[in-house]
Amino acid sequence: MTPFPDAAPATNKAAVATPAAVQTVWGPLKIPVFRMLWGTWLAANVSMWMNDVAAAWMMTSLTTSPIWVALVQTASTLPVFLLGLPSGALADILDRRRYFIITQFWLAGTAVVLCVAVLLDVITPPLLLALTFANGVGLAMRWPVFSALIPEVVPRPQLPSALALNGVAMNASRIIGPLVAGALIASAGTAYVFVLNAVLSVLSGFVIMRWRREHSPSPLGRERLLSAMRVGMQFVNQSARLRSVFVKVALFFLHSTALLALLPLLARRLVGGDAGTFTLLLASMGAGAITVVMILPRVRQFLSGNRLVLTGTLLQSFATLVMAFAPNVYVAVPAMFLGGMAWLCTANSLSVSAQMALPDWVRARGMSMYQMAIMGGSAFGAALWGQIATVSSLTVSMVIAAVTGSISMFIAIRGMKDSGQEEDLTPSRDFKVPVSETAPRTGHVVMTLEYRIDPARAEAFVALMQQSRRSRLRQGALSWELLHDLGEPGRYVEQVVDESWTEHLRRFDRVTAADVALRDRKLAFHIAPEPPVVTRYAIESSARPLS
Repeated sequence: MTPFPDAAPATNKAAVATPAAVQTVWGPLKIPVFRMLWGTWLAANVSMWMNDVAAAWMMTSLTTSPIWVALVQTASTLPVFLLGLPSGALADILDRRRYFIITQFWLAGTAVVLCVAVLLDVITPPLLLALTFANGVGLAMRWPVFSALIPEVVPRPQLPSALALNGVAMNASRIIGPLVAGALIASAGTAYVFVLNAVLSVLSGFVIMRWRREHSPSPLGRERLLSAMRVGMQFVNQSARLRSVFVKVALFFLHSTALLALLPLLARRLVGGDAGTFTLLLASMGAGAITVVMILPRVRQFLSGNRLVLTGTLLQSFATLVMAFAPNVYVAVPAMFLGGMAWLCTANSLSVSAQMALPDWVRARGMSMYQMAIMGGSAFGAALWGQIATVSSLTVSMVIAAVTGSISMFIAIRGMKDSGQEEDLTPSRDFKVPVSETAPRTGHVVMTLEYRIDPARAEAFVALMQQSRRSRLRQGALSWELLHDLGEPGRYVEQVVDESWTEHLRRFDRVTAADVALRDRKLAFHIAPEPPVVTRYAIESSARPLS
Protein backbone atom coordinates (compact mmCIF):
# COMPACT_ATOMS: atom_id res chain seq x y z
CA MET A 1 0.00 0.00 0.00
CA THR A 2 1.18 3.50 -0.77
CA PRO A 3 0.88 6.31 1.80
CA PHE A 4 -0.87 8.59 -0.71
CA PRO A 5 -2.31 8.26 -4.25
CA ASP A 6 -0.04 10.78 -5.83
CA ALA A 7 2.46 11.31 -8.63
CA ALA A 8 2.90 13.98 -11.29
CA PRO A 9 2.30 15.07 -14.85
CA ALA A 10 4.92 14.92 -17.56
CA THR A 11 7.61 17.53 -17.15
CA ASN A 12 6.91 20.76 -19.01
CA LYS A 13 9.58 21.19 -21.66
CA ALA A 14 9.08 24.93 -21.80
CA ALA A 15 12.61 25.93 -22.54
CA VAL A 16 13.84 24.26 -19.37
CA ALA A 17 17.34 24.12 -20.75
CA THR A 18 17.27 27.71 -21.91
CA PRO A 19 19.62 29.92 -19.90
CA ALA A 20 18.04 32.72 -17.96
CA ALA A 21 17.33 35.54 -20.33
CA VAL A 22 17.37 39.18 -19.47
CA GLN A 23 13.99 39.87 -17.90
CA THR A 24 12.74 42.51 -20.29
CA VAL A 25 9.47 42.70 -22.12
CA TRP A 26 11.28 41.63 -25.33
CA GLY A 27 13.09 38.66 -23.76
CA PRO A 28 10.69 35.91 -24.97
CA LEU A 29 11.32 36.90 -28.60
CA LYS A 30 14.81 35.40 -28.26
CA ILE A 31 13.14 31.97 -28.13
CA PRO A 32 12.71 30.80 -31.78
CA VAL A 33 9.49 28.84 -31.22
CA PHE A 34 7.85 31.70 -29.35
CA ARG A 35 8.99 34.10 -32.08
CA MET A 36 7.30 31.89 -34.70
CA LEU A 37 4.10 31.58 -32.65
CA TRP A 38 4.10 35.30 -31.92
CA GLY A 39 4.42 36.15 -35.62
CA THR A 40 1.59 33.78 -36.42
CA TRP A 41 -0.51 35.30 -33.65
CA LEU A 42 0.14 38.79 -35.04
CA ALA A 43 -0.94 37.74 -38.54
CA ALA A 44 -3.98 35.92 -37.19
CA ASN A 45 -5.11 38.96 -35.23
CA VAL A 46 -4.54 41.28 -38.17
CA SER A 47 -6.92 39.00 -40.08
CA MET A 48 -9.41 39.03 -37.21
CA TRP A 49 -9.47 42.82 -36.98
CA MET A 50 -9.75 43.25 -40.74
CA ASN A 51 -12.70 40.87 -40.71
CA ASP A 52 -14.37 42.57 -37.73
CA VAL A 53 -13.90 46.07 -39.14
CA ALA A 54 -15.19 45.09 -42.57
CA ALA A 55 -18.16 43.22 -41.10
CA ALA A 56 -19.09 46.01 -38.69
CA TRP A 57 -18.80 48.69 -41.35
CA MET A 58 -20.71 46.60 -43.87
CA MET A 59 -23.52 46.19 -41.35
CA THR A 60 -23.82 49.99 -41.05
CA SER A 61 -24.33 50.11 -44.82
CA LEU A 62 -26.97 47.34 -44.68
CA THR A 63 -28.94 48.79 -41.76
CA THR A 64 -28.91 51.80 -39.41
CA SER A 65 -30.36 49.92 -36.42
CA PRO A 66 -27.96 50.04 -33.40
CA ILE A 67 -28.97 46.53 -32.30
CA TRP A 68 -27.98 44.99 -35.66
CA VAL A 69 -24.62 46.80 -35.57
CA ALA A 70 -23.95 45.71 -31.97
CA LEU A 71 -24.93 42.11 -32.78
CA VAL A 72 -21.90 41.85 -35.09
CA GLN A 73 -19.78 41.92 -31.93
CA THR A 74 -22.10 39.38 -30.28
CA ALA A 75 -21.94 37.01 -33.26
CA SER A 76 -18.15 37.21 -33.23
CA THR A 77 -17.73 36.52 -29.51
CA LEU A 78 -20.67 34.26 -28.59
CA PRO A 79 -19.13 31.08 -30.12
CA VAL A 80 -16.16 31.37 -27.77
CA PHE A 81 -18.59 31.40 -24.86
CA LEU A 82 -20.58 28.44 -26.20
CA LEU A 83 -17.70 26.30 -27.52
CA GLY A 84 -14.78 27.40 -25.39
CA LEU A 85 -14.84 24.49 -22.93
CA PRO A 86 -15.11 21.67 -25.53
CA SER A 87 -12.37 23.37 -27.55
CA GLY A 88 -10.15 23.69 -24.49
CA ALA A 89 -10.71 20.03 -23.60
CA LEU A 90 -9.76 18.97 -27.13
CA ALA A 91 -6.64 21.13 -27.00
CA ASP A 92 -5.59 19.35 -23.80
CA ILE A 93 -6.17 15.81 -25.06
CA LEU A 94 -5.15 16.14 -28.75
CA ASP A 95 -1.92 17.14 -30.46
CA ARG A 96 -1.94 20.91 -29.95
CA ARG A 97 0.06 21.62 -33.10
CA ARG A 98 -2.36 19.77 -35.38
CA TYR A 99 -5.32 21.29 -33.62
CA PHE A 100 -3.87 24.77 -34.09
CA ILE A 101 -3.42 24.11 -37.82
CA ILE A 102 -7.04 22.99 -38.18
CA THR A 103 -8.30 26.20 -36.60
CA GLN A 104 -6.30 28.31 -39.06
CA PHE A 105 -7.79 26.60 -42.11
CA TRP A 106 -11.28 26.79 -40.63
CA LEU A 107 -10.91 30.57 -40.43
CA ALA A 108 -9.56 30.69 -43.98
CA GLY A 109 -12.55 28.75 -45.29
CA THR A 110 -15.00 31.06 -43.52
CA ALA A 111 -13.29 34.11 -45.01
CA VAL A 112 -13.56 32.62 -48.51
CA VAL A 113 -17.30 31.98 -48.14
CA LEU A 114 -17.88 35.50 -46.84
CA CYS A 115 -15.83 36.93 -49.70
CA VAL A 116 -17.87 35.04 -52.29
CA ALA A 117 -21.16 36.16 -50.70
CA VAL A 118 -20.08 39.80 -50.90
CA LEU A 119 -18.81 39.50 -54.49
CA LEU A 120 -22.10 37.91 -55.58
CA ASP A 121 -24.01 40.70 -53.78
CA VAL A 122 -26.14 38.24 -51.81
CA ILE A 123 -25.07 39.44 -48.38
CA THR A 124 -27.85 40.40 -45.94
CA PRO A 125 -27.76 41.32 -42.22
CA PRO A 126 -28.77 37.79 -41.10
CA LEU A 127 -26.26 36.14 -43.47
CA LEU A 128 -23.50 38.50 -42.35
CA LEU A 129 -24.22 37.62 -38.72
CA ALA A 130 -24.24 33.89 -39.55
CA LEU A 131 -20.85 34.03 -41.29
CA THR A 132 -19.45 36.21 -38.50
CA PHE A 133 -20.65 33.52 -36.08
CA ALA A 134 -18.86 30.85 -38.14
CA ASN A 135 -15.69 32.92 -37.96
CA GLY A 136 -16.20 33.12 -34.20
CA VAL A 137 -16.29 29.31 -34.09
CA GLY A 138 -12.75 29.33 -35.49
CA LEU A 139 -11.70 31.84 -32.84
CA ALA A 140 -13.26 29.61 -30.17
CA MET A 141 -11.08 26.72 -31.35
CA ARG A 142 -7.89 28.78 -31.76
CA TRP A 143 -7.63 30.78 -28.54
CA PRO A 144 -7.46 27.97 -25.95
CA VAL A 145 -4.76 26.01 -27.80
CA PHE A 146 -2.63 29.11 -28.37
CA SER A 147 -2.98 30.11 -24.70
CA ALA A 148 -1.82 26.63 -23.66
CA LEU A 149 1.16 26.62 -26.03
CA ILE A 150 2.77 29.81 -24.72
CA PRO A 151 3.68 28.56 -21.20
CA GLU A 152 4.93 25.38 -22.87
CA VAL A 153 7.65 27.23 -24.80
CA VAL A 154 8.41 30.14 -22.45
CA PRO A 155 10.09 29.82 -19.01
CA ARG A 156 7.77 30.71 -16.13
CA PRO A 157 9.67 33.89 -15.09
CA GLN A 158 9.19 35.26 -18.61
CA LEU A 159 5.50 34.42 -18.82
CA PRO A 160 4.25 37.95 -17.88
CA SER A 161 6.47 39.42 -20.62
CA ALA A 162 5.30 36.80 -23.13
CA LEU A 163 1.67 37.58 -22.36
CA ALA A 164 2.41 41.30 -22.64
CA LEU A 165 3.97 40.66 -26.07
CA ASN A 166 0.81 38.82 -27.04
CA GLY A 167 -0.99 42.00 -26.04
CA VAL A 168 1.38 43.93 -28.30
CA ALA A 169 0.51 41.59 -31.17
CA MET A 170 -3.19 41.97 -30.46
CA ASN A 171 -3.01 45.74 -30.32
CA ALA A 172 -0.55 46.16 -33.18
CA SER A 173 -3.10 44.20 -35.18
CA ARG A 174 -5.74 46.60 -33.84
CA ILE A 175 -3.80 49.31 -35.71
CA ILE A 176 -2.62 47.38 -38.76
CA GLY A 177 -5.86 45.48 -39.36
CA PRO A 178 -8.22 48.47 -39.37
CA LEU A 179 -5.77 50.59 -41.39
CA VAL A 180 -5.43 47.92 -44.07
CA ALA A 181 -9.15 47.21 -43.99
CA GLY A 182 -9.99 50.92 -44.25
CA ALA A 183 -7.61 51.40 -47.16
CA LEU A 184 -9.03 48.37 -49.01
CA ILE A 185 -12.64 49.37 -48.32
CA ALA A 186 -11.98 52.86 -49.67
CA SER A 187 -9.95 51.80 -52.70
CA ALA A 188 -11.12 48.35 -53.80
CA GLY A 189 -14.18 47.37 -51.79
CA THR A 190 -15.10 45.34 -48.72
CA ALA A 191 -14.83 41.98 -50.50
CA TYR A 192 -11.08 42.38 -50.88
CA VAL A 193 -10.68 42.67 -47.12
CA PHE A 194 -12.07 39.15 -46.84
CA VAL A 195 -9.80 37.98 -49.67
CA LEU A 196 -6.72 39.21 -47.81
CA ASN A 197 -8.09 37.71 -44.59
CA ALA A 198 -8.27 34.28 -46.27
CA VAL A 199 -4.74 34.58 -47.69
CA LEU A 200 -3.24 35.48 -44.30
CA SER A 201 -5.09 32.63 -42.59
CA VAL A 202 -3.81 30.09 -45.13
CA LEU A 203 -0.23 31.36 -44.86
CA SER A 204 -0.39 31.21 -41.06
CA GLY A 205 -1.51 27.59 -41.28
CA PHE A 206 1.46 26.68 -43.46
CA VAL A 207 3.88 28.42 -41.08
CA ILE A 208 2.57 26.35 -38.17
CA MET A 209 2.87 23.18 -40.27
CA ARG A 210 6.66 23.77 -40.44
CA TRP A 211 6.90 23.54 -36.63
CA ARG A 212 7.99 20.05 -35.54
CA ARG A 213 6.56 19.94 -32.03
CA GLU A 214 6.90 16.60 -30.26
CA HIS A 215 3.55 15.36 -28.99
CA SER A 216 3.77 12.97 -26.04
CA PRO A 217 0.52 11.01 -25.74
CA SER A 218 -0.44 9.72 -22.31
CA PRO A 219 0.25 6.00 -21.76
CA LEU A 220 -3.24 5.86 -20.27
CA GLY A 221 -4.71 6.96 -23.60
CA ARG A 222 -6.77 10.02 -24.41
CA GLU A 223 -9.30 11.34 -21.97
CA ARG A 224 -12.89 11.12 -23.05
CA LEU A 225 -14.22 14.52 -24.09
CA LEU A 226 -17.08 14.71 -21.56
CA SER A 227 -14.83 13.51 -18.75
CA ALA A 228 -12.15 16.04 -19.72
CA MET A 229 -14.74 18.83 -19.69
CA ARG A 230 -16.01 17.74 -16.26
CA VAL A 231 -12.49 17.71 -14.82
CA GLY A 232 -11.75 21.15 -16.28
CA MET A 233 -14.87 22.64 -14.71
CA GLN A 234 -14.08 20.95 -11.39
CA PHE A 235 -10.58 22.39 -11.38
CA VAL A 236 -11.86 25.93 -11.87
CA ASN A 237 -14.69 25.46 -9.36
CA GLN A 238 -12.23 24.31 -6.68
CA SER A 239 -9.77 27.19 -7.29
CA ALA A 240 -10.68 30.36 -5.40
CA ARG A 241 -8.13 32.35 -7.41
CA LEU A 242 -9.52 31.26 -10.79
CA ARG A 243 -13.11 31.91 -9.74
CA SER A 244 -12.12 35.41 -8.65
CA VAL A 245 -10.23 36.07 -11.91
CA PHE A 246 -13.13 34.83 -14.05
CA VAL A 247 -15.68 37.02 -12.30
CA LYS A 248 -13.46 40.10 -12.67
CA VAL A 249 -12.66 39.49 -16.32
CA ALA A 250 -16.34 38.89 -17.14
CA LEU A 251 -17.34 42.13 -15.40
CA PHE A 252 -14.58 44.12 -17.09
CA PHE A 253 -15.44 42.98 -20.61
CA LEU A 254 -19.19 43.18 -19.98
CA HIS A 255 -18.82 46.92 -19.47
CA SER A 256 -15.77 47.79 -21.57
CA THR A 257 -17.28 46.18 -24.68
CA ALA A 258 -19.76 49.06 -24.89
CA LEU A 259 -16.97 51.18 -26.35
CA LEU A 260 -16.05 48.70 -29.10
CA ALA A 261 -19.55 47.47 -29.89
CA LEU A 262 -20.93 50.97 -30.44
CA LEU A 263 -17.75 52.49 -31.91
CA PRO A 264 -18.97 52.43 -35.55
CA LEU A 265 -21.97 54.55 -34.56
CA LEU A 266 -19.86 56.80 -32.34
CA ALA A 267 -17.48 57.36 -35.27
CA ARG A 268 -20.36 58.25 -37.63
CA ARG A 269 -21.74 60.93 -35.32
CA LEU A 270 -18.40 62.75 -34.91
CA VAL A 271 -17.83 65.77 -37.11
CA GLY A 272 -16.80 64.41 -40.52
CA GLY A 273 -17.15 60.83 -39.27
CA ASP A 274 -16.65 58.10 -41.87
CA ALA A 275 -14.84 54.77 -42.32
CA GLY A 276 -11.51 56.54 -41.90
CA THR A 277 -12.64 57.96 -38.57
CA PHE A 278 -13.64 54.51 -37.35
CA THR A 279 -10.24 53.17 -38.37
CA LEU A 280 -8.44 56.05 -36.65
CA LEU A 281 -10.26 55.44 -33.37
CA LEU A 282 -9.43 51.72 -33.40
CA ALA A 283 -5.81 52.50 -34.25
CA SER A 284 -5.64 54.99 -31.37
CA MET A 285 -6.84 52.35 -28.93
CA GLY A 286 -4.24 49.91 -30.25
CA ALA A 287 -1.50 52.53 -29.99
CA GLY A 288 -2.39 53.15 -26.35
CA ALA A 289 -2.15 49.44 -25.57
CA ILE A 290 1.23 49.08 -27.30
CA THR A 291 2.60 52.16 -25.55
CA VAL A 292 1.72 50.94 -22.07
CA VAL A 293 3.50 47.62 -22.69
CA MET A 294 6.82 49.47 -22.69
CA ILE A 295 6.23 50.71 -19.14
CA LEU A 296 4.21 47.77 -17.82
CA PRO A 297 7.08 46.22 -15.77
CA ARG A 298 7.53 49.56 -14.00
CA VAL A 299 3.78 49.95 -13.52
CA ARG A 300 3.71 46.55 -11.79
CA GLN A 301 6.25 47.81 -9.26
CA PHE A 302 3.74 50.38 -8.02
CA LEU A 303 0.45 48.65 -8.78
CA SER A 304 -0.02 44.91 -8.67
CA GLY A 305 -2.91 42.46 -8.59
CA ASN A 306 -6.27 43.93 -7.65
CA ARG A 307 -4.98 47.51 -7.45
CA LEU A 308 -3.84 47.37 -11.06
CA VAL A 309 -7.16 45.82 -12.13
CA LEU A 310 -9.20 48.47 -10.33
CA THR A 311 -7.07 51.33 -11.65
CA GLY A 312 -7.34 50.00 -15.20
CA THR A 313 -11.10 49.65 -14.85
CA LEU A 314 -11.48 53.22 -13.60
CA LEU A 315 -9.39 54.57 -16.50
CA GLN A 316 -11.40 52.49 -18.98
CA SER A 317 -14.63 53.89 -17.55
CA PHE A 318 -13.26 57.43 -17.81
CA ALA A 319 -12.38 56.86 -21.48
CA THR A 320 -15.90 55.54 -22.10
CA LEU A 321 -17.43 58.63 -20.48
CA VAL A 322 -15.32 60.93 -22.64
CA MET A 323 -16.36 59.04 -25.77
CA ALA A 324 -20.01 59.39 -24.75
CA PHE A 325 -19.76 63.17 -25.16
CA ALA A 326 -16.84 63.55 -27.62
CA PRO A 327 -17.76 66.06 -30.37
CA ASN A 328 -14.79 65.44 -32.67
CA VAL A 329 -11.68 63.31 -33.25
CA TYR A 330 -9.51 65.74 -31.28
CA VAL A 331 -11.28 64.63 -28.11
CA ALA A 332 -12.05 61.07 -29.20
CA VAL A 333 -8.52 60.02 -30.21
CA PRO A 334 -6.89 60.75 -26.79
CA ALA A 335 -9.82 59.02 -25.07
CA MET A 336 -9.37 55.90 -27.19
CA PHE A 337 -5.61 56.01 -26.58
CA LEU A 338 -6.23 56.07 -22.80
CA GLY A 339 -8.82 53.32 -23.17
CA GLY A 340 -6.26 51.13 -24.94
CA MET A 341 -3.74 51.64 -22.14
CA ALA A 342 -6.32 50.77 -19.49
CA TRP A 343 -7.58 47.78 -21.45
CA LEU A 344 -4.16 46.15 -21.79
CA CYS A 345 -3.13 46.77 -18.17
CA THR A 346 -6.33 45.19 -16.85
CA ALA A 347 -6.47 42.29 -19.30
CA ASN A 348 -2.77 41.46 -18.90
CA SER A 349 -2.97 41.46 -15.10
CA LEU A 350 -5.97 39.10 -15.13
CA SER A 351 -4.44 36.86 -17.81
CA VAL A 352 -1.18 36.44 -15.86
CA SER A 353 -3.15 35.57 -12.71
CA ALA A 354 -5.09 32.89 -14.60
CA GLN A 355 -1.99 31.37 -16.22
CA MET A 356 -0.11 31.23 -12.91
CA ALA A 357 -3.00 29.34 -11.30
CA LEU A 358 -3.09 26.57 -13.96
CA PRO A 359 -0.87 23.47 -14.29
CA ASP A 360 -0.03 22.38 -17.83
CA TRP A 361 -2.32 19.33 -17.92
CA VAL A 362 -5.46 21.47 -17.62
CA ARG A 363 -4.13 24.74 -19.03
CA ALA A 364 -6.10 24.78 -22.30
CA ARG A 365 -9.33 23.97 -20.46
CA GLY A 366 -8.68 26.65 -17.87
CA MET A 367 -7.79 29.28 -20.45
CA SER A 368 -10.78 28.29 -22.56
CA MET A 369 -13.01 29.10 -19.59
CA TYR A 370 -11.09 32.34 -19.14
CA GLN A 371 -11.90 33.17 -22.76
CA MET A 372 -15.49 32.10 -22.16
CA ALA A 373 -15.69 34.64 -19.35
CA ILE A 374 -14.31 37.31 -21.70
CA MET A 375 -16.53 36.44 -24.62
CA GLY A 376 -19.61 35.76 -22.54
CA GLY A 377 -19.24 39.19 -20.99
CA SER A 378 -18.49 40.78 -24.37
CA ALA A 379 -21.34 39.06 -26.19
CA PHE A 380 -23.93 39.86 -23.54
CA GLY A 381 -22.55 43.36 -23.08
CA ALA A 382 -22.67 44.17 -26.81
CA ALA A 383 -26.31 43.13 -27.01
CA LEU A 384 -27.16 44.91 -23.73
CA TRP A 385 -25.56 48.25 -24.57
CA GLY A 386 -26.86 48.08 -28.14
CA GLN A 387 -30.41 47.55 -26.86
CA ILE A 388 -30.09 50.37 -24.33
CA ALA A 389 -28.80 52.65 -27.09
CA THR A 390 -31.76 51.62 -29.27
CA VAL A 391 -34.40 52.49 -26.67
CA SER A 392 -32.59 55.59 -25.33
CA SER A 393 -29.43 57.01 -26.94
CA LEU A 394 -25.76 56.24 -27.50
CA THR A 395 -24.76 58.71 -24.78
CA VAL A 396 -27.05 57.18 -22.15
CA SER A 397 -25.84 53.67 -22.93
CA MET A 398 -22.17 54.67 -22.67
CA VAL A 399 -22.65 56.55 -19.40
CA ILE A 400 -24.45 53.62 -17.77
CA ALA A 401 -21.72 51.21 -18.93
CA ALA A 402 -18.95 53.44 -17.51
CA VAL A 403 -20.56 54.01 -14.11
CA THR A 404 -21.73 50.44 -13.49
CA GLY A 405 -18.39 49.06 -14.71
CA SER A 406 -16.41 50.86 -12.01
CA ILE A 407 -18.91 50.11 -9.25
CA SER A 408 -19.21 46.40 -10.06
CA MET A 409 -15.43 45.90 -10.22
CA PHE A 410 -14.98 47.62 -6.86
CA ILE A 411 -17.61 45.32 -5.33
CA ALA A 412 -16.05 42.22 -6.91
CA ILE A 413 -12.56 43.05 -5.61
CA ARG A 414 -13.85 43.73 -2.11
CA GLY A 415 -16.19 40.73 -2.04
CA MET A 416 -14.08 38.00 -3.71
CA LYS A 417 -10.80 37.58 -1.89
CA ASP A 418 -8.35 34.76 -2.45
CA SER A 419 -5.24 33.90 -0.46
CA GLY A 420 -3.06 35.95 -2.80
CA GLN A 421 -0.44 33.19 -2.69
CA GLU A 422 0.65 31.34 -5.81
CA GLU A 423 0.72 27.57 -5.54
CA ASP A 424 3.79 25.66 -6.63
CA LEU A 425 2.44 23.83 -9.68
CA THR A 426 5.74 22.12 -10.50
CA PRO A 427 5.06 18.45 -11.46
CA SER A 428 6.05 15.91 -8.80
CA ARG A 429 6.65 12.17 -8.86
CA ASP A 430 6.95 11.65 -5.12
CA PHE A 431 4.53 8.72 -5.04
CA LYS A 432 4.51 5.37 -6.71
CA VAL A 433 1.64 4.63 -9.07
CA PRO A 434 -0.45 1.72 -7.71
CA VAL A 435 -0.43 -1.56 -9.63
CA SER A 436 -3.28 -4.05 -9.48
CA GLU A 437 -3.32 -7.52 -11.03
CA THR A 438 -7.12 -7.42 -10.96
CA ALA A 439 -7.66 -3.84 -12.10
CA PRO A 440 -11.34 -3.36 -13.03
CA ARG A 441 -12.12 -2.49 -16.64
CA THR A 442 -15.29 -0.61 -15.77
CA GLY A 443 -16.98 0.86 -12.73
CA HIS A 444 -16.04 3.41 -10.11
CA VAL A 445 -13.01 3.02 -7.86
CA VAL A 446 -13.13 3.95 -4.18
CA MET A 447 -9.94 4.75 -2.28
CA THR A 448 -9.77 5.21 1.50
CA LEU A 449 -6.95 6.57 3.67
CA GLU A 450 -7.14 5.97 7.42
CA TYR A 451 -5.67 8.62 9.73
CA ARG A 452 -5.06 8.40 13.46
CA ILE A 453 -4.89 11.84 15.05
CA ASP A 454 -4.95 13.50 18.45
CA PRO A 455 -8.65 14.28 19.18
CA ALA A 456 -7.54 17.60 20.69
CA ARG A 457 -6.36 18.68 17.23
CA ALA A 458 -9.47 17.43 15.40
CA GLU A 459 -10.78 20.89 14.50
CA ALA A 460 -7.52 21.93 12.81
CA PHE A 461 -7.29 18.56 11.04
CA VAL A 462 -10.83 18.79 9.65
CA ALA A 463 -10.13 22.34 8.41
CA LEU A 464 -6.97 21.14 6.64
CA MET A 465 -8.85 18.25 5.06
CA GLN A 466 -11.06 20.75 3.25
CA GLN A 467 -7.96 21.69 1.30
CA SER A 468 -7.48 17.98 0.59
CA ARG A 469 -11.04 17.88 -0.75
CA ARG A 470 -10.31 20.75 -3.15
CA SER A 471 -7.06 19.10 -4.23
CA ARG A 472 -8.71 15.73 -4.98
CA LEU A 473 -11.60 17.27 -6.89
CA ARG A 474 -9.25 19.49 -8.90
CA GLN A 475 -7.36 16.37 -9.95
CA GLY A 476 -10.60 14.86 -11.27
CA ALA A 477 -12.12 12.76 -8.49
CA LEU A 478 -15.90 12.28 -8.70
CA SER A 479 -16.50 12.81 -4.98
CA TRP A 480 -14.73 13.20 -1.64
CA GLU A 481 -15.82 12.58 1.93
CA LEU A 482 -14.22 12.62 5.36
CA LEU A 483 -15.58 9.91 7.68
CA HIS A 484 -15.26 10.09 11.48
CA ASP A 485 -15.36 6.89 13.53
CA LEU A 486 -17.90 7.48 16.32
CA GLY A 487 -16.36 4.67 18.38
CA GLU A 488 -12.79 6.00 18.08
CA PRO A 489 -12.63 9.83 18.24
CA GLY A 490 -9.10 9.88 16.81
CA ARG A 491 -9.85 7.77 13.71
CA TYR A 492 -10.71 9.57 10.45
CA VAL A 493 -11.10 8.02 7.00
CA GLU A 494 -10.65 10.04 3.80
CA GLN A 495 -12.74 8.54 1.00
CA VAL A 496 -12.19 9.45 -2.67
CA VAL A 497 -14.27 8.10 -5.57
CA ASP A 498 -12.92 8.04 -9.13
CA GLU A 499 -14.83 7.48 -12.36
CA SER A 500 -12.75 4.41 -13.29
CA TRP A 501 -9.40 2.72 -12.64
CA THR A 502 -7.89 4.62 -15.56
CA GLU A 503 -9.12 7.94 -14.20
CA HIS A 504 -7.77 6.95 -10.79
CA LEU A 505 -4.32 6.40 -12.33
CA ARG A 506 -4.65 9.61 -14.33
CA ARG A 507 -4.75 11.59 -11.11
CA PHE A 508 -1.17 10.44 -10.47
CA ASP A 509 -0.18 12.38 -13.61
CA ARG A 510 -1.69 15.58 -12.21
CA VAL A 511 0.01 16.02 -8.87
CA THR A 512 2.09 19.12 -8.21
CA ALA A 513 4.56 20.20 -5.56
CA ALA A 514 1.69 22.02 -3.82
CA ASP A 515 -0.19 18.72 -3.51
CA VAL A 516 2.90 17.05 -2.03
CA ALA A 517 3.26 19.87 0.50
CA LEU A 518 -0.40 19.41 1.43
CA ARG A 519 0.23 15.67 1.91
CA ASP A 520 3.07 16.43 4.31
CA ARG A 521 0.86 18.78 6.33
CA LYS A 522 -1.79 16.07 6.63
CA LEU A 523 0.78 13.47 7.68
CA ALA A 524 1.94 15.84 10.43
CA PHE A 525 -1.39 15.16 12.16
CA HIS A 526 -1.00 11.36 11.89
CA ILE A 527 0.23 9.95 15.22
CA ALA A 528 0.33 6.22 14.44
CA PRO A 529 3.81 4.70 13.88
CA GLU A 530 2.77 3.34 10.48
CA PRO A 531 1.73 5.53 7.50
CA PRO A 532 -2.00 5.98 6.85
CA VAL A 533 -3.52 2.74 5.60
CA VAL A 534 -4.58 3.03 1.95
CA THR A 535 -7.25 0.69 0.56
CA ARG A 536 -8.74 0.61 -2.91
CA TYR A 537 -12.07 -0.90 -3.84
CA ALA A 538 -13.87 -1.50 -7.13
CA ILE A 539 -17.63 -1.04 -7.11
CA GLU A 540 -18.93 -4.27 -8.61
CA SER A 541 -22.62 -3.36 -8.57
CA SER A 542 -24.93 -0.61 -7.42
CA ALA A 543 -27.66 -0.99 -4.86
CA ARG A 544 -31.01 -2.05 -6.30
CA PRO A 545 -34.47 -1.58 -4.77
CA LEU A 546 -36.00 -4.66 -3.13
CA SER A 547 -38.74 -6.30 -5.15
